[in-house]
Amino acid sequence: MTAFRKVWYMNMENTPLLEMRNIKKDFFGNQVLSDINLTLREGEVIGLVGENGAGKSTLMRILFGANMIRETGGYGGEILLNGEVQKFESPFDAIEAGIGMVHQEFSLIPGFTTTENILLNREPKKKNLISEIFGERMNTLNRGEMEKKAADAIEMMGVNIDPKMVISDMPVGHKQFTEIARELSKEQLKLLILDEPTAVLTEKEAEALLDAIRGMAKRGIAIIFITHRLQEILSVCDRVVVMRDGYIVNESPAKETNVGQITKWMVGRDVKNSGAALETRNHENARTILSIEKLWVDMPGETVRNVNLEVKEGEILGIGGLAGQGKLGIPNGIMGLYPSGGKITFDGKDIPLNAPKKCLDSSFAFVSEDRRGVGLLLDETLEWNIAFPAMQIQNKFLKNYLGGLIKWRDEKAIKVVTDQYIKELAIKCTSSKQKAKELSGGNQQKVCLAKAFALEPRLLFVSEPTRGIDVGAKALVLDALKKFNRENGVTVVIVSSELEELRQSCDRIAIVSGGKIAGILPASSSVEELGALMLSQVI
Repeated sequence: MTAFRKVWYMNMENTPLLEMRNIKKDFFGNQVLSDINLTLREGEVIGLVGENGAGKSTLMRILFGANMIRETGGYGGEILLNGEVQKFESPFDAIEAGIGMVHQEFSLIPGFTTTENILLNREPKKKNLISEIFGERMNTLNRGEMEKKAADAIEMMGVNIDPKMVISDMPVGHKQFTEIARELSKEQLKLLILDEPTAVLTEKEAEALLDAIRGMAKRGIAIIFITHRLQEILSVCDRVVVMRDGYIVNESPAKETNVGQITKWMVGRDVKNSGAALETRNHENARTILSIEKLWVDMPGETVRNVNLEVKEGEILGIGGLAGQGKLGIPNGIMGLYPSGGKITFDGKDIPLNAPKKCLDSSFAFVSEDRRGVGLLLDETLEWNIAFPAMQIQNKFLKNYLGGLIKWRDEKAIKVVTDQYIKELAIKCTSSKQKAKELSGGNQQKVCLAKAFALEPRLLFVSEPTRGIDVGAKALVLDALKKFNRENGVTVVIVSSELEELRQSCDRIAIVSGGKIAGILPASSSVEELGALMLSQVI
């Protein structure tokens, strides 16, 4: 029996650290949580799983005192910590009680260093001559103590992060570790909620995080681990708690279940995964629709230095590679989101770089990996999110009056197209009028896809299309991309950190290593062959 499991069993007869009793929540009459009961003991790690929209995030927002819960009428039931009833009015109350949360979307200040982000609003101060006269408000930051505290928190995770690096220059995986280190630096931490912490990590980084979780549990910190990578749940958790449609449908010891069984509990059916491409097609004789020559991109955390690539008309091309090696930089550079150079030719015409509108006018579309920062109008409705780009770029969904002198939104057409994609992509929402910020992360990602589909592009870049999407919805999204490709003749380029996702969806896979294309293989190639290319030019 491992040490952290001993801690759990030793506390079985004691008062639980956390009890959530009969938790209920509705949003404007739509019941999203029903009679949830959850118990967690000191040093215990539970895996909380379920499809997007199952209620996981809402339950954790209630536990963390999120403002949106209070602003939407609060919740029913009660929360107890160490046997005492709690009523958190804000996240600050939860933090003071010893609860920490690492959200799926980053909440770091880009211009601050790792150390400054870890100790934000909790910086140790030191007195000086001026503060002796005018009071403690004139104290200065104790930089030496800050660096020591930050280094201690980083060391707890067993990873190597530069405490002095500015967040905007940091690879995405290191940003995730910075978020976790911030929580570990809080001396009163008793319970840590991790929401999809490995979604942006490489396999090596993810294993380091799982080791860190084991270490936290040994020190008595209880953890709620939310992830769609079910093998990680089995590797690190004591219990698996499965949610579906706002209910807890099953709780089991992790050692007594398996990925297939958990999946069935989550989605209420068997989900088959072949692990290989099912419908690869050969486009060798098709004409080149997109030519990329000597592309470089200045994107923080990404290395794109000399990419040469030809994309065939009508194919689905996958781009894979390790984190930081350049795969994310390629679409971001071509679409003009970061400074870039080189030559891009589409359908025989040169496409100027650093000019996003030229790309859009050339019938390109891009689903970014950063759905909240780039992909969505969070405070607007689903209708507005899906229709607005096509309205602005192509004058779709508009009615003309006075011979076109006046243009006005065609509300009926907007609702029709939004309802169409809500149905096709199984977007869980109350209606087409719901705001994008109120959806779960996976359903927000589906809205980003719907927005791109509504543009009816000739070339579609999709970056990390299933990040944060559950096992049931993953197949739906990938099938939707294949259907869009097959039925509309759209050329699709999918960038993904998951090789299996590319093997199931693409015709060919280009591997990026060291900022260059290391090689291109059929999607039916083995994981070993693709993995060897990934490591061939790593920098």
